[in-house]
Amino acid sequence: MIQKFMPIIIISNIFASLFKQPLKFELIMKLQNDEVFNVLVGKISGAINRTFLRAFSAQGIDITTEQWSVLACLWEKDKVTQQTLCNLTAKDKPSMTRLIDKLEKQNLVTRVSDHNDRRINLIHLTSSGATLQEKANEIVQNIINRTLNGITEDEINFVRIALKKIMVNLK
Repeated sequence: MIQKFMPIIIISNIFASLFKQPLKFELIMKLQNDEVFNVLVGKISGAINRTFLRAFSAQGIDITTEQWSVLACLWEKDKVTQQTLCNLTAKDKPSMTRLIDKLEKQNLVTRVSDHNDRRINLIHLTSSGATLQEKANEIVQNIINRTLNGITEDEINFVRIALKKIMVNLK
């Protein structure tokens, strides 16, 4: 029976460490599924993904949110290694290879051997990839504005701090 409630107990411990006070088991058991932290975060993540995909598609941009995250890194600093992109996006090497392969097929990036070490490929934006920046950034900014509407800066900072603590605790 306790196994069934382990996720809720784990969440309780996370919240207890965040709020510096234990949550009572009775209170935890009263939470509805959409209020349980891991379910809520999953729903938010899915909703954000769907919103980005619909918005990109409506503007004729055929990329996923994962591909956008790679492009956004390259818009900040072009000509970086695949490992750098892995570090910036928290993706593993096989996932990054697949993302870059797809972006390359769409003519948005290209791999070029490093002049100093031919074993290393640098990922470059193509002109098509570079021209996508303005339109994609506008879409992303509109989504961010809509998503954070009515949420104060203090609330955003509180959530950011709490999520960072959770990430540290999970490492």
